[in-house]
Amino acid sequence: MPKRVDHDERRAEIGRALVQVAARKGLHAVGMRDVAAEAGVSLRLVQYYFHTKENLLLHGLQQLTEGFGERVTARVRAAGENPGPRTVVEALLMTSLPTDEESRAFHLVLTSYALLAVTDEALAAQPYLQRPDAAEDAVTGLLEQAREAGLLAPDADARTEAVTLLALAAGLGTSVLTGQRTPESATAVLRHQLNRIFREPKAS
Repeated sequence: MPKRVDHDERRAEIGRALVQVAARKGLHAVGMRDVAAEAGVSLRLVQYYFHTKENLLLHGLQQLTEGFGERVTARVRAAGENPGPRTVVEALLMTSLPTDEESRAFHLVLTSYALLAVTDEALAAQPYLQRPDAAEDAVTGLLEQAREAGLLAPDADARTEAVTLLALAAGLGTSVLTGQRTPESATAVLRHQLNRIFREPKAS
């Protein structure tokens, strides 16, 4: 019997190849032929699944953001049952830092998508880029939960601190990519900021 093809897995493999090539060459320089070579498949097969480079880029963006969410979730679960707001905020911020090959590719390629979306209306319309406040809203909500639980510094404004944390993480990520500082140094700076705004839970 002929071997059954898992089309979803084949699409995912091609999406991963796109991210790998984009991390090396830059998203603007990636062609469908490059992705096919990276995935070890024919150009015709890539065209069969995605038809156009635009569709391939949109799929890659979706796969990239879903993968990030999965890594954040795994980090939170590894912290144990009933993680508090700080644990979730820290997981989100630390996962975004380029500390290994996977997170480095995420930071590089997602930044490339954002820059490309400035002149590409189809990319700009995607929910992953259309709602830049989504992460800000999520972190703000977590900080408000911390405030209600008495775990936030009394003078901390949840929205302002969320903006500060996300901007700090993005800037630190770029400084790691350019070799200005090490991943360990960037992690220490983020934890310092978290320690500034979060209080330790009171002993029961």
